[in-house]
Amino acid sequence: MTTHRHADDGGDCQQVVRHLATVVFPWDTTRALELALFRSFASARIGGLLHATGEFEQRPQKRYDDTDLIVSEIIENGFDSRRGQRAIERMNEVHARFRIANEDFLYVLSTFIFEPLRWNERFGWRRMSDAERLAWFRFWREVGERMQILGIPATLADFAAFSSEYEGRNFRPLAACRQVALATREMFAGWFPAPLRPLVRRSIHALLDPPLLLALDLQPAPRWLQRTVEAALRGRARLLRWLPRRRQPKLRTRVARTAYPCGYDIATLGPAAAPRAACPAAPAAGRAVADSELAVARRGFDG
Repeated sequence: MTTHRHADDGGDCQQVVRHLATVVFPWDTTRALELALFRSFASARIGGLLHATGEFEQRPQKRYDDTDLIVSEIIENGFDSRRGQRAIERMNEVHARFRIANEDFLYVLSTFIFEPLRWNERFGWRRMSDAERLAWFRFWREVGERMQILGIPATLADFAAFSSEYEGRNFRPLAACRQVALATREMFAGWFPAPLRPLVRRSIHALLDPPLLLALDLQPAPRWLQRTVEAALRGRARLLRWLPRRRQPKLRTRVARTAYPCGYDIATLGPAAAPRAACPAAPAAGRAVADSELAVARRGFDG
């Protein structure tokens, strides 16, 4: 029998989210948050700003790694931990350089909530419980408050309504948004051997909904490919139900990063980081995470 972790009104949403994102659904969470990037790009103001900075188009892999590491520090260590607090502070420092509307912050925050929940409903090997969904919402709501985002909706339903209304007002085809999306798509395709890249590009399109494709001016994938991709992901979910359960966390902060062969410092993640000195030998990926803090992050994972 599978035991689900629960989060009631007094529950620890940080522990629940760590368990979901690193033990129960690590691969799914990463893929869902990658799709969340494309939703952000489709917003005229957000996509326009990202195009203006040039980060995603000139250094897409580093930009992806920086975002992934900051988010993973918060998920793996919790927003109350020293490293989680430093990650949020670094995120706030980077954002402070730009004029960003509060509702744009709200929308990006909503994608961190709803893309993983939607992915879970479609492709999860099991569905999140209501308590887990609520914990996921409460976790990101608290992160948003620590980012000093104003007017965060108090319920999932209200936040979903805001997200839908925002997309209706702000999703529209712009060359700048499309260029950022294409650069990111090419980065993902570049992770695969060259002969597979055309299929990877079209498979990414197969996972994007029609309004998003329209806003990014991307061609829909052929219907047969959409069905194939969805069938493959659902087949993966069915297979996972029969396999032994993961018991140890899969930590994104331990993934090797070509941009950070010596490990990384949270304070330098993001654009315009200070130049890094060469190191004589690369340590294990993510060595920057102190062992004592990893022990705290892992607490409650087993089982």
